[in-house]
Amino acid sequence: MAEVAGLYYELHGPPDAPPLILSSGLGGSASYWTPNLLALARHFRVLVYDHRGTGRSDRALPEVVTVDDLADDMGMLIDAQGWTRASVIGHAAGGVAGLALARKADERLDKLVVINGWAKADPHFLRCFEARLNLLRHAGIQPFLRAQPIFLYPAEWISAHSDELDAELLHQVAAFPGVDSMEKRVAALAAFDATGWIGDLRAPMLALSAGDDMLVPWTCSGRLNGLNPRIHHMNMPWGGHACNVTDAATFDRIVIDFLRS
Repeated sequence: MAEVAGLYYELHGPPDAPPLILSSGLGGSASYWTPNLLALARHFRVLVYDHRGTGRSDRALPEVVTVDDLADDMGMLIDAQGWTRASVIGHAAGGVAGLALARKADERLDKLVVINGWAKADPHFLRCFEARLNLLRHAGIQPFLRAQPIFLYPAEWISAHSDELDAELLHQVAAFPGVDSMEKRVAALAAFDATGWIGDLRAPMLALSAGDDMLVPWTCSGRLNGLNPRIHHMNMPWGGHACNVTDAATFDRIVIDFLRS
């Protein structure tokens, strides 16, 4: 087990390849990237990690969690490897943390891919998380996790993978970070607002959206481009919020082309 300052992480790919950090969304798990690791590790030295407060990392969180805290953890992981710079692929929470890292320490960031991210929380996004948190508070962990695929995947994908999702549920319940941690992480995402400074970012960035994302409308990625024309926007027509899982081949091709360009 590799660990630095309470963060569990794994390294994949050739040690001399360009560094790449993968930062997952609300769940915070390194295993989220399993469908993409093989392809990405052919070209990069890939670091995946469990966010603080989740998985195998330190479960203790401060009273208030911010997206800047997530960015600081990524910066610390870069430092711990002795890397001068690294690229980042961030999904939702990991993506907005990448934007915060670009603001705080752009000299450490080579390129950034933000998947289904946002500059400021969209009303639909907030409505979805209100519903999800009410499930968690009033129905419990298992109903919260059982409903989670509705927000992550296209309906037809859920139907085709229903048995797999049911099999994963017990593992997800066992690994759940706790209601308090989930509340703090959602609050951090809801409070994030980059509209005042995102136009100043200069690192090469790709905003990748999915047209059928049920949680974060694809237009949020388009607004990133509107606020900063240096952020290139691409839209996958299908794949849902977790498009890197549902259409890994298309996702891998897009991000590898961008990162190697």
